[in-house]
Amino acid sequence: MPEKLLPEARLPRHPDPSRVRRIASDAEALEAARRLAAEFAPGASQRDRDRILPWDELDRWSESGLGGITVPRAHGGADVSHATLAEVFVILCTADPALGQIPQNHFGLLGVLREIGAEEQQRRFYAEVLAGGRLGNAGPERKSKTILHGETRLQRTADGLRLTGQRFYSTGALFAHRIPARALDDEGRPVQVWVPRDAPGLSVIDDWASFGQRTTASGSVKFDAVPVDAGDVLPVWQLADRPGLFGPNSQLVQAAIDQGIAIAAVADAIAFVREKARPWLDSGVERAADDPHLIQDVGRLQVDLHAAHEVLHEAARTLDAIAAGPVTAEASARASVAVAEAKVLTTRIALDASEKLFELAGSSATRAQHNLDRHWRNARTHTLHDPVRWKAHLIGNYLLNHVLPPRHSWN
Repeated sequence: MPEKLLPEARLPRHPDPSRVRRIASDAEALEAARRLAAEFAPGASQRDRDRILPWDELDRWSESGLGGITVPRAHGGADVSHATLAEVFVILCTADPALGQIPQNHFGLLGVLREIGAEEQQRRFYAEVLAGGRLGNAGPERKSKTILHGETRLQRTADGLRLTGQRFYSTGALFAHRIPARALDDEGRPVQVWVPRDAPGLSVIDDWASFGQRTTASGSVKFDAVPVDAGDVLPVWQLADRPGLFGPNSQLVQAAIDQGIAIAAVADAIAFVREKARPWLDSGVERAADDPHLIQDVGRLQVDLHAAHEVLHEAARTLDAIAAGPVTAEASARASVAVAEAKVLTTRIALDASEKLFELAGSSATRAQHNLDRHWRNARTHTLHDPVRWKAHLIGNYLLNHVLPPRHSWN
């Protein structure tokens, strides 16, 4: 049989800058997130079921101004707190966790730019973002030894810098205006190359086929001798030698995504029990919502959901406090530990809530027309982003042996 041709992505539209809102405060950011969530939620199930990619929704996201909320005030942004950033993702991912996840790398990349970007790079890239530009990471290589290893190379040639390699797990790249990619330079040092989406030799391929988070389009990016401007290269090797918050900031967003999935699953479980489920024949009650076992289980879920959300907020406040002063190696470690604690709890409640939903709602909840399995599929897929067992190890090793976590985007 002939090999199936995978679709190459269309180029994203550049938003009209006059339509892009300039958010000025934390309150405005949260209000914008709630407004978009109300727009996105009604179509979330159908987008998941039919894998309808959210091009129009992301254009509205750009126009909302949310992409610029972490830009420093000196560059015209709102510079919102970590607490606000986390809650923005909780709100959006409660409505649609796949659509809500797409900007995760956008903010992770802005965190890297804040820490190691040169003044001219910050000026230029922040301006693009405030005008509605979207960033999408070219993720790890599929066959490398670990997610930090790879064969992608930035080489100096007679014709200038050229980038060559192939990446995967590239959440957001399909819809992005720039696609930063990790590579090794001629000295073997890791760099991050902020490649324009329309650069010659750059291909984004829509080959994401996971059973969950279906519309994140986290597929392949290929670089075939892509010409690179030296001003678009960030020296990410420097991040290993200085304490910072780019890793905890990235992980905080991951935890917030899982919290959103959990909130949606609990809400759908309660709604189904109230409106559709039948009581068990031995319960002696007229409504499933009066079954004492279901009542207890819903109460327990709500406690765990609330606990995870509060620890997420606490971790975000820890990052805000640390960011207000000099970020020492010890402070950076405390930030990673705080976010790891949140990640353990949000992972657990996302999986527990999306599984418990069916036990509470009964067999009729498994019918395809309800598409309630999307909560578990999304939770199971996203929580594999980085193994939670290593979060518990990080916490325990810090407390018992005062081992500071390694510095990378997964800590």
